[in-house]
Amino acid sequence: MANVLWLQGGACSGNTMSFLNAEEPTVVELITDFGLNILWHPTTGLQIGDQVQDLLKDIIAGKVQMDILVYEGSLIQGPNNTGTMNYFADRPMKDWIKELSEVAGYVVAIGDCATWGGIPAVPPNPSESTGMQFHKKKKGGFLGGNYVSKGGLPVINIPGCPAHPDWITQILVAIAVGRIGDVQIDDYHRPKTFFTNFVQHGCTNVTNFAQKVDGGFGQRGHGCLFYEVGCRGPMTRASCNNILWNRQSSKTRANHPCLGCTEPGFPHHDLKKGSVFKTMKYLGVLPKEVPTGRTKLAYYIEAGFQKVLPKNQRVHEGSK
Repeated sequence: MANVLWLQGGACSGNTMSFLNAEEPTVVELITDFGLNILWHPTTGLQIGDQVQDLLKDIIAGKVQMDILVYEGSLIQGPNNTGTMNYFADRPMKDWIKELSEVAGYVVAIGDCATWGGIPAVPPNPSESTGMQFHKKKKGGFLGGNYVSKGGLPVINIPGCPAHPDWITQILVAIAVGRIGDVQIDDYHRPKTFFTNFVQHGCTNVTNFAQKVDGGFGQRGHGCLFYEVGCRGPMTRASCNNILWNRQSSKTRANHPCLGCTEPGFPHHDLKKGSVFKTMKYLGVLPKEVPTGRTKLAYYIEAGFQKVLPKNQRVHEGSK
């Protein structure tokens, strides 16, 4: 049995609700089939008031074993590193997290706020928000770059806004059954199982991307959203188009641009005016960012060549 404590900070609740919608496995299966004991959860926890505070104190004192600490929401350190902008159980949340992380078997950060700092960390960042072990792309965050849990791993990051529920439950299962050592993590501490391929893989607009066909919102199969509407599918690592949301769809399959929410730069361009739902370009023509793994010069040459070629209408029509 693995004891799990789930805490929520930074006014975030999307990942809590996403978790409750998990299908493979479901939350019920986590408990009945994989032996997870949820010590406390913001939505399902039975304890209230002083009972929660007493539980946290018992965990820190070693009276209650905590195998997994799950945290969602940004770590709010303000003002002036006091943490008093985010109180929980009668003290700053950051103080609880600092002490709980020292006794945790493993620490799992869920969602962009907990992993990279998220939207609250966008400059000027008056709340002094950060992620558990990263601040944007920079390693460090609240716990510091050298932090490792009692289980010997750094913070395991499951980003997303929100994170896919099955990404969460499957990592919790891996820890509960003693197989987390088989899960490889990348440079940003994301499980490679879910964050190796790009969102573009499995996207129904991929043929339009290859043929450089421009598209717009809501018109399925009529073009790729990368060129005009700011889709970040070619440079965002996530399995959204392979492990579909609600087993039905994804943003790009509904012809909504990928926002790149599993990458540490999210929100990209720090929400600069005109950067959301719009491809940033040089001179209004060339994309400022190109697909990961491509040089800008090579991509511009290829894109220019593809633009002047006649389109394969049979393939284009078949993608609708």
